[in-house]
Parts: sequence; C-alpha cells; structure tokens
Amino acid sequence: MAAIVLVHGIAQEQYAADVLEAQWIPALAGGVRAAGHPELADRLWRGPLPGAPEVRMAFYGNAFLDPGAQGGTAPVDDDDPELSEKLAGEWLATAAAHANDLRDQVEAQRYLDNAALGDKGEQGVMAKARLAANALTRLKWFAPFGFGLAGKFVNRSLAQVTRYLSDDTVRKHAQQQVLDLIGPETRLVIGHSLGSVVAYEALHHTQQPITLITLGSPLALQSIIYPRLRPQPPTVPPALTRWENMADRDDIVAAHLDLAPFFPPAPGRVVVPTTHPAIDNGAQPHDAAHYLTKRSVGRIVAEALADQQPS
Repeated sequence: MAAIVLVHGIAQEQYAADVLEAQWIPALAGGVRAAGHPELADRLWRGPLPGAPEVRMAFYGNAFLDPGAQGGTAPVDDDDPELSEKLAGEWLATAAAHANDLRDQVEAQRYLDNAALGDKGEQGVMAKARLAANALTRLKWFAPFGFGLAGKFVNRSLAQVTRYLSDDTVRKHAQQQVLDLIGPETRLVIGHSLGSVVAYEALHHTQQPITLITLGSPLALQSIIYPRLRPQPPTVPPALTRWENMADRDDIVAAHLDLAPFFPPAPGRVVVPTTHPAIDNGAQPHDAAHYLTKRSVGRIVAEALADQQPS
C-alpha cells in the first residue's frame, strides 16, 4: 500500500518499478520543493525518515513483453494495426495543429492532405504508400532518441495503446497493479500518458477517497480512446475527491487539453477534472519528469498529503 501511487506511460517495458521510482520520485520531490514545501520534499525523497509517505510505482510494462522470447524481453507485436493507424492519424492531426516545431507541423499536414485525396491521382497513390505510423516517425517530436530509432519508438507506442484497449488480459493486469497499491493510507494517484488511462479505469474499482493527477493524458482522444473507456459513458470515478489535469500545449499525446467537457461528475457527485493552463515542459513536452517538477503539481501533492504530515 502507498500514500502516492505512480502509474507510468508507454514504452517503459524494459524498466521495472524500482527503476521508474528512482526517476519519478526525485522529480516529484522537486515539484513539492518548488511549491514551498522543503520538509515534505525531503520526506518524499531524502528518507528514509520516520513517517515518510510511501511512494510506489504501479508497473505494468511487463504486460507488453513476449514471455516466449529469449529472456522474455522482446516487445510484443502490434495485434491491431488498423486501430494503430487510426491513433497515428489522430496524433498527426494534433501535430499539424499544435506542434511547436514548424517542420513537424508541415510534415503532419502533408500526410493529412495526401490522405484526404484518397485514390485521386499520383498524390493519392503516395498517400496509400505513406501510412500514418510511418508519417509519425518523420516527426522530430516522436524521435526522442534520433530518427534512426523513431520507427521502433512509434510502433511500440502505438502497439501498447491499442493492446491495452483491445486485450482484456493486459487491461486487467495493468489496472490490478494500481489497485494492489491502494489502501486506507492512499491519498494520491498520478498517471502519465497511457498510465492516466490505466489509473482512470482502475479508480472506478475503488471506494478509497483519492486525488488524481493526470499528466499528458490521451483520455479524450475521440476516435480511439474515449469511446473505448470503461465504464461507458465516461464519468469522473465516484471515489475521486479531486482531479487535476496537466497538459503542455505542445504535448501531442494529450490532444485535448481540457478534459472537463468529456468527463461529467459521477451521479450524486460534483468533482470534475480541472486542467491547469500554461504548462511548459520545454523541448520535451510529454516527459513525465518535466511535468512532475512543476510547482503546480507540487502544490497539489502537498495538499493531498496534508493530513499525513507530522505535527
């Protein structure tokens, strides 16, 4: 059980909970320190200190590895390429509208223009040959490790999102990793990227009062994720006492920055998601650590843990 439960995003399958905790917790403490709570920041990271809130990572990345591969470490293949193409197309549309790199905007718009032509003429033939997933690999935004590895990163990311949505075994496994860490002392769940989807669905299966922070969340992607959320129609999980959403304007994965229009309160409740404006993560708009170090995140963490701080 943990006071704070962290839920990672896509392309983390080669790590482990311990590795990701070592990356996330210092960033989380940095945000708390920036918010003016140095004592709590020290308790979160520079412990072990008496009464320090336990912070744990709900690790589900191993669900995306092939147990039959050598060492069980090979990523699974994409088992729903059609759904992956639709997701890639939606991310391209977001890039065309919001990417902070002009070259990425132009590249994404070129794909969209060609795709709109269908079978008409030479450009239509080009559009057929240039699939959305391949177009994503041309974007600097989706090539964090260089263009040579962009194809692997993009295809793996698309495959993991679509596998979570289409494979009930993976879905239940991921949610269970979150639920196994939630107990009476849990005050806060933080989900990044696909992890925000996992956290959102898992929190429909607990009655523990919890604050939720979503970072770079694709929950409102209309043609792919939103209509496949469970339960339907989507509402705020009843147990939530607060939902704070953080989205960098240049975060293509997030797409819809404001979640409130898509997630009404649960019946008999009043909690709705609040999206914070003016989040700027610099050159890596989707990076989890960049979100966690923000003062606004640190303030919410401190408020959620207020009743656990020593007197």
